[in-house]
Amino acid sequence: MFLIIDGVEGGTMRHPLVVSLILLMFAAGGSQAITEARRVPPPSVAIAVAPAPGSVRARPDRHVRVTAAKGTLTSVRVSVGGVRVPGRFDRARRAWRSSWTLVPGASYVVSAAASPVRPGDRPAALVATFHTRPAPRAFGVQEAVPSPGETVGVGMPIILTFTTPVRHRAAVERALEVRASRTPHYSSPGLDDDVPGLRPDADGDVPGATAPAGRRVEGAWRWLGESQVVYRPRALWPARRRVTLTAHLAGVHAAPRTYGTADHTLRFSIGRRQTSVVNTRTHQMRVLRDGRLVQRMAISAGKGSTREYTTTSGVHLTMDKGDPVRMVSPGRHKGQPGYYDRMIDHAVRISNSGEYVHALGNVWAQGRINVSHGCVNARPDQAKWFFDHSLRGDPVTVTGTDRPLEWWNGWGFWQLPWPQWRQGSALHPPSPRAG
Repeated sequence: MFLIIDGVEGGTMRHPLVVSLILLMFAAGGSQAITEARRVPPPSVAIAVAPAPGSVRARPDRHVRVTAAKGTLTSVRVSVGGVRVPGRFDRARRAWRSSWTLVPGASYVVSAAASPVRPGDRPAALVATFHTRPAPRAFGVQEAVPSPGETVGVGMPIILTFTTPVRHRAAVERALEVRASRTPHYSSPGLDDDVPGLRPDADGDVPGATAPAGRRVEGAWRWLGESQVVYRPRALWPARRRVTLTAHLAGVHAAPRTYGTADHTLRFSIGRRQTSVVNTRTHQMRVLRDGRLVQRMAISAGKGSTREYTTTSGVHLTMDKGDPVRMVSPGRHKGQPGYYDRMIDHAVRISNSGEYVHALGNVWAQGRINVSHGCVNARPDQAKWFFDHSLRGDPVTVTGTDRPLEWWNGWGFWQLPWPQWRQGSALHPPSPRAG
């Protein structure tokens, strides 16, 4: 018996027709009619993947893209090393794109399914693999501030120092994601200190919108050099929030032949909202906790006889503290006028130009006259209280002198108005009319 289909004789078919050759053929001891050939249409949906399936040297600074022609994507799953890759569909579900760039020197698996637009047409499915090229030179985070798990003040910046100079700053900035929790947290150690009865409302007491859970914080990065970038929110952080920075650096092309090889995650907490105001003319310092006055301190500030001995006015942040701290007069040697070398107790640093809030026994001057070399000194017991209750990143605003704090002096970043701060970002360059 021979089967002839479109002139092809024998048992070999070279035609894109699928034939129902046998319907109960020879069943029950007899032959039955062979049904006529029927065309089974191919899927009307075509799924495409980039990088191309089978690639062995795909560029890591690209995204995975999955598209469906004449249909809608019903599912997309991309994984690397068994870990799912995050991504998003477009509104029409005709395309899917990975959120971040790719890990160099890694294998990816893509599975996707799509349904046709017209009812009755066949759906489509695809499974593909590709491999990214390795990084000639690696790039990553060398140091991050604050420390992992640290509880900090509401003015705290995020400071990242990279392992190599960054040429493509915009690409790096786009990979830096900052998120904060919506609701306050009261159970973390160090958030509330020992002031009873202080609880902000659900939205905190900081001007500006609170960042919803899982959403980005409104803020901007500013580059301080080739390998360091600083993040500052538009307004002070809401109190008692948890913050997560994710640097999605894997695959980021930071400089010629230089790629990020891994992501970096930093988690820390924002503590209670403590702010201080130092008035060098009235010689008083007021400390507020969540909007309530919790400490009033008589102080003595810089005597102002020289620029060096003038306390800087502006928004400072507490940077670190020591008990004691050795303070030596800059640029002077022993025996010269103005020379000093002393160990100072309960010292909280507020700038890089040698300014501290610290303890000193010159109670006769505190509250009356400014006699220091530029620091703010207070009665030893009150200075100890301030030392014990300070977190890195607490704002300390000094008023009353003619020497302004430079925005680059220590963590004086809040000295810059928001539009000026954003001009230091590679993603928010100054407009042609600016400046």
